[in-house]
Amino acid sequence: MIEFSSRQLRAFLMVAQHQNFTRASEALFITPSGLSLLIRDFENQLGFRLFDRTTRHVALTTEGAELLAAARRSLEDFDSAMSRVGERVRECSQTLSIGAGHIVAANILPLAMKEFLAGRPELSIEVSDDDLATIIEKVAAGSLDMGIGSFPSAGGVRRTLFFRFSLMVIRTGSETAPHRASTTWSALKGERLIIPSLQPVRSRIEQHLAEAGVASRPVMALNRLDSIVAMVEAGHGTGILPSHAFPACQRRGVRTSRLINPTVPIDFYQIRSRGRKLSAAAEEFTTFLRGYIARWAGRAGLP
Repeated sequence: MIEFSSRQLRAFLMVAQHQNFTRASEALFITPSGLSLLIRDFENQLGFRLFDRTTRHVALTTEGAELLAAARRSLEDFDSAMSRVGERVRECSQTLSIGAGHIVAANILPLAMKEFLAGRPELSIEVSDDDLATIIEKVAAGSLDMGIGSFPSAGGVRRTLFFRFSLMVIRTGSETAPHRASTTWSALKGERLIIPSLQPVRSRIEQHLAEAGVASRPVMALNRLDSIVAMVEAGHGTGILPSHAFPACQRRGVRTSRLINPTVPIDFYQIRSRGRKLSAAAEEFTTFLRGYIARWAGRAGLP
């Protein structure tokens, strides 16, 4: 019997829908190379090719077209069953489950949960610190109540604007270096830049750098924001990253400044399954978390 994952099926369906690996990878919030590896492993397990690929064109093979409808039905049945089971479990418990990327799960949620849960002994919160594509998959399937992060639009989930962050600059926290409350894009000329590798943040950064006449290529593009903070702290360059990473910066030897002219918004969303209503506890925590973030963002002078 061939064993495969729902992640492989979703990757297959997304490439078939977009007929383009780059667009499909952006929709899944993974890198094109990661998506290619998922498809290649799936094809190796199946023993046949799913797509005919050239540099300009991606098309289903005969075998891939035959598998497409069955894959779509399998995922729909799985998501429906997970949603029903998850709903029954939630009805019998006082547990709230949240998905968030690593930087939020490690630096924002712990203290926010501690404050929220004070005086609520009957409630518990479970956190899943997965990549955004996996969180979308789990929320759509009903195994997570909700997700918080910069999620792209995706089928099976309802996306609601949660908080608007922006891009910021971080530099080494040297005592001799002058602190700047704000930095313009054009002021980044000549600096060794370290930026996020994942889309769409990377393309937005590169677009604004080009418009400001900053033509140098980044010295590093990293998947994890905490890796960027660590590299900047060690003196390897100047980082550009979303301001939701500010709490992580406070714990390291770096200094932050607002990136302006223009200020570039980075939207955070709450996502939930389209087929269900959030519990009262989930709604209450969402309201609390928005206010909690607004307090520290305001104290930090972040837009």
